[in-house]
Amino acid sequence: MSRQSSVPSWVISTAALIVLLLASTADAALTEAPRLAAVYDTILAARFDRVEAQLKQACPPAPAEACAALGVVSLWWQILIEPESRRLDTQFNDRAQAAVAASDAWTKREPQRAEAWFYLAGAYAPLVQWRVLRGERLAAARDAKRIKDALERALQLDPGLDDAHFGIGAYHYYADVAPAAAKVLRWLLLLPGGDRVKGLQEMLQARQHGVLLGGEADYQLHVIYLWYEQQPRRAVELLRELDARYPSNPLFQQRIAEVQDVWLHDRSASEAGWQILLDRAHEGRVDNPPRTEGRARLGLARLAASRGDNARAREQLEALLAARSAPPIVLAAAYLEYARLLERAGDRPRAIDNYRRATQVDGGEARARDDARTALKRLGAS
Repeated sequence: MSRQSSVPSWVISTAALIVLLLASTADAALTEAPRLAAVYDTILAARFDRVEAQLKQACPPAPAEACAALGVVSLWWQILIEPESRRLDTQFNDRAQAAVAASDAWTKREPQRAEAWFYLAGAYAPLVQWRVLRGERLAAARDAKRIKDALERALQLDPGLDDAHFGIGAYHYYADVAPAAAKVLRWLLLLPGGDRVKGLQEMLQARQHGVLLGGEADYQLHVIYLWYEQQPRRAVELLRELDARYPSNPLFQQRIAEVQDVWLHDRSASEAGWQILLDRAHEGRVDNPPRTEGRARLGLARLAASRGDNARAREQLEALLAARSAPPIVLAAAYLEYARLLERAGDRPRAIDNYRRATQVDGGEARARDDARTALKRLGAS
């Protein structure tokens, strides 16, 4: 099966139901929207160390519930940049549940206030995506229904909330294109069916006319163009726009490099993308430079190995491993790739040593450890 046809868990139906609620600069229906917009831009720029201070300055006068939701969004984007790691999961879940409870209480105090329902949907949105990422699809579907209900209530109270239309459009789209298993969940939860064409039209219209769309909308739409609309070049365009606005966020340039390789089969462009990311890491212009450097070197090494340039691949991996500053997820993968290179070169003892190192990295990705153990068994060294 090709990599294009294997949709990752974070893309499944509910993943793009995030409510694009906090990037407004002009919507009078949302209290202190410009203050919240500034925080949201900081999140998209991956300047996470600045977010808490900005939230304290924004709330009050902005609603405390809005800042609670933004705090969860900040944690979600940190997870999105490093989805293999679970170090933030407990903190994220606790804060997400607290944000949902706060907004739910607000809707009970002021049931006729559209803003309250809007932020309730927004509090659920990152939680839904996280549940999908971690394989909790039934819980994700339940929460997605709550998002839909809250958005519909918000629009009943204030039809001018254009960005709520984006969330509804996303629901219509994904409810139509969801895999059969997800559609069974939809039926069990009594959710109405979707409409792919209508949903995409709603999202694009809201993106054009809404005041809350910003970078989050472009990121969600890039997923749709990539996985469902078979328009990888349009996906790259959106990612380039995001990277131009938020170059300190390594995720956008990383995704560009990955799409150039996997979807467009342009290894030269992909290599250039990884090199851009590596240069930014060296210059300290991205979030977490050591982690970004490690991912960039790993990307360059894999590209070099795929075209048979083992010397170039070894050069990148040796630099990565010598630095020892990359996170465990990257280190385990690097040891695995290095071991494979050594095995192909006939250096069995060193290959075995590096396969073992891949299994011993505390916090390394389970798949890398499993692949390394399988290799050790094959080599009779388990």
